[in-house]
Amino acid sequence: MSPQDHVIPPALDQGIATQDLDALALATRLQRSADAHKGDAGKVVVMGGAHGMSGGLLLAGLGALYSGAGLITLGMRDHHSAQVNPNHPELMIHDVSHQDPDTWLHTHQPDVLAIGPGLGQDKHAKSWLMAALSHSGPLIIDADALNIVAAHRTLLSKIKQRASPTILTPHPGEAGRLLHCETRAIQDNRLAALGHLIALTEAIVVLKGQHSLVGAPDCIPQRCLAGNPGMASGGMGDVLTGIISALCAQGMHHELDAWQATCLAVELHATAGDHLLQQKIGPVGMTASELALAARWILNEAMYSSSHHPQQ
Repeated sequence: MSPQDHVIPPALDQGIATQDLDALALATRLQRSADAHKGDAGKVVVMGGAHGMSGGLLLAGLGALYSGAGLITLGMRDHHSAQVNPNHPELMIHDVSHQDPDTWLHTHQPDVLAIGPGLGQDKHAKSWLMAALSHSGPLIIDADALNIVAAHRTLLSKIKQRASPTILTPHPGEAGRLLHCETRAIQDNRLAALGHLIALTEAIVVLKGQHSLVGAPDCIPQRCLAGNPGMASGGMGDVLTGIISALCAQGMHHELDAWQATCLAVELHATAGDHLLQQKIGPVGMTASELALAARWILNEAMYSSSHHPQQ
């Protein structure tokens, strides 16, 4: 039997209680004071954007921008794409094609670092991931960065050794590569797959897909019931990475930890997709950039609503 034929063992699915995700009320903790400044909303850096894949990085930036991060810097690996975006000049785009990863990250000192959207999987991409794993704050690992971890298993120990929160956001294919099994094995037993990913990494894990699952060591797994098939389009996961980054960054200056910020981000992202559907924007043709804008509306509605009771 080859590694790709492995079946997810169900052991970690036995007797596990799950909860339906109900986290939007946590947004009230992010309410801003009258004298708030951009530093209170946190500094986010997102790394990625190799040649031909700059769109994923830009979409992650939009997710962070419309979800309230105070400052957003995009480390763009593609030299030709590292220029101002006239539609979103708020995004600070840096050409990192010839930068030393450790030096560059030390200079920029983000509150929250995300890596993976359009990163690529070459030697230089691995160097950026190695540097990111030394980041002293919350770290979101997505997309190509997850594939690099799957291909270089020694990186798992570095993930486990991190003192600050680490958040992994695999879709079923990426989860299969991390667990050395086929995608269908992940889909056949998603809760068990989540458990194995948590055991493998000791991190917060978002297993994306229909009814996305959120789990972490010593936390009850959460199942997101929001979302719709219109969200099955390119870039949706990149926007989610940006949203998680922004909420984690704001949470560091408010009473919202990385677990809570991740749960809020997953529900916010899915609810934004449902909002678009209700507005007849989709399901066919719904785009990730539209969802980022919808997330802003949902977040502000939730932030200043007293109709929810925050989940702990």
